[in-house]
Amino acid sequence: MIKVLFFARIRDQVDCSELELSLPEGVSNLGELTALVKRQGDTFEAALSDQQLLVAVNQEMANPAMTIEDGDEIAYFPPVTGG
Repeated sequence: MIKVLFFARIRDQVDCSELELSLPEGVSNLGELTALVKRQGDTFEAALSDQQLLVAVNQEMANPAMTIEDGDEIAYFPPVTGG
């Protein structure tokens, strides 16, 4: 199982804070997983299509080519600013 977490406005857009997904055969990187999660519905498609979206795998920043495996935790969140 893969745990997928959504934070801040992403969580608000998709109206859920986490999903548990079985990692399907043929899904081996973050980009492929993101495409799979987008198929959960229009709100997921819209929320995860933001070019500024940040993603972490096991609490480390990641890019779409990063390899994922069963048991990983994936977190999607908007860019953060602070002062």
